[in-house]
Amino acid sequence: MTVLASALDPAGADYTAHREAMLAKLGELEAEHAKALAGGGEKYVERHRKRGKLLVRERIELLLDPDTPFLELSPLAAWGSDYPVGASVVTGIGVISGVECLISANDPTVRGGASNPWTLKKSLRAHEIARANRLPVVSLVESGGADLPSQKEIFIPGGAMFRDLTRLSAEGIPTIAVVFGNSTAGGAYIPGMSDHVIMVKERSKVFLGGPPLVKMATGEESDDESLGGAEMHARTSGLADYFATDEPDALRQARRVVARLNWRKAHSDPGPAEPPKYDAEELLGIVPSDLKVPFDPREVIARIVDGSDFDEFKPLYGRSLATGWAALHGYPVGVLANAQGVLFSEESQKAAQFIQLANQRDIPLLFLHNTTGYMVGRDYEQGGIIKHGAMMINAVSNSRVPHLSVLIGASYGAGHYGMCGRAYDPRFLFAWPSAKSAVMGPQQLAGVMSIVARQSAAAKGQPYDEEADAALRAMVEQQIESESLPLFLSGRLYDDGVIDPRDTRTVLGLCLSALHTAPVEGARGGFGVFRM
Repeated sequence: MTVLASALDPAGADYTAHREAMLAKLGELEAEHAKALAGGGEKYVERHRKRGKLLVRERIELLLDPDTPFLELSPLAAWGSDYPVGASVVTGIGVISGVECLISANDPTVRGGASNPWTLKKSLRAHEIARANRLPVVSLVESGGADLPSQKEIFIPGGAMFRDLTRLSAEGIPTIAVVFGNSTAGGAYIPGMSDHVIMVKERSKVFLGGPPLVKMATGEESDDESLGGAEMHARTSGLADYFATDEPDALRQARRVVARLNWRKAHSDPGPAEPPKYDAEELLGIVPSDLKVPFDPREVIARIVDGSDFDEFKPLYGRSLATGWAALHGYPVGVLANAQGVLFSEESQKAAQFIQLANQRDIPLLFLHNTTGYMVGRDYEQGGIIKHGAMMINAVSNSRVPHLSVLIGASYGAGHYGMCGRAYDPRFLFAWPSAKSAVMGPQQLAGVMSIVARQSAAAKGQPYDEEADAALRAMVEQQIESESLPLFLSGRLYDDGVIDPRDTRTVLGLCLSALHTAPVEGARGGFGVFRM
């Protein structure tokens, strides 16, 4: 039997403490998500409603098939910056007329939907996901264009938005724009470069320059409707392919456009899948609040894979890394999960072989992070930890099957790279509220800086200020701790969202379904030189 046995004690003191700590972190996360849901605040939400307009998430809800999920991406974008949480745009994956699509929707209650640097980063990440997974893109547009005070940060890189739309179209991935209000200046190119365009009567306004700019540039007098209104674009310019009477009608027409795309997934959906044998609620009590305390990742695997069935690969070798085969919502996956934090030479070689096998079999890989990095020390350096760690990173870098990453505990140093961190292009990367990621742990980093400063003082023959050293270490520890937390990292789009552990199976299932829209093909060779 390959069904995992659980040693978790839900009645134990440790479990209770871990669960309470996780629930506290989830409370903090919910408070930050609420800021994104609030948009521009009560005043601007009310003003938007008085204009007879739907809110951004109401538009998305009407666009999606009834009772289907919406996987929102990067909801905490811009957290900790000078810009509102959420970055004035909502992105995510949902089902429209039976087709999984990438949806990008401006929130006009936040500075008129204007784009700031984090809006751009979030939108480009959404396009990246659409392109990698071959998901049709539906843009719900209502934006005044660039947030002008930040133009120096957005104008030059912002051209990538329009580049992406044309590249998606060139690759046969449909792009649809539904314009609800302003789409001015550079924003006019979103409908201009989309395959299908829907505009709303007396609401849509699409022009390169509005009446004031036209007056200043040419002296010409004009009004919004004749310059860029929906009816003009439907009757005269031809930019609008469909003319809607109101917002619900526009969303109805968008659903019809998607229904007529004749869009097919590369892979058929799998049949019914057996749920895990253990309660997802128990995921709250597995990860200790102190990440130095080890935990068994098989307890996590048992609560997310089909039937808790896990065929472990090399279970007696390289035991700090659990590798094996499973299914998740019917989709086959290869799982790599850190067991005791540190990666040794054996774990690195085991991982490289396992990744090659997954590529031979065209099986996506799931990385569950809890690592402090590769082992250091004289014996390990002499034993080849550099070349063995490089072997694992080489395999991850050149693997061509889709990768999914979930940071559940620590993800430090080069271990973050070997476990397919953001820089290694996982199709999707999520974090639990318990996760931390940095070049190394706060205490280790502060200690290294202290040792270097102490050695420098000794080399110069100067006395060492112990009091200043203690203050420096405390400051560095505090800084690194705050910069390694999931809210901070998610705000910078280093993940695609911080999720409730109980939702892990659902989130991964949605991702696996989406990525199977595109072909799943592994590398056949082409891994570069493995140093032996």
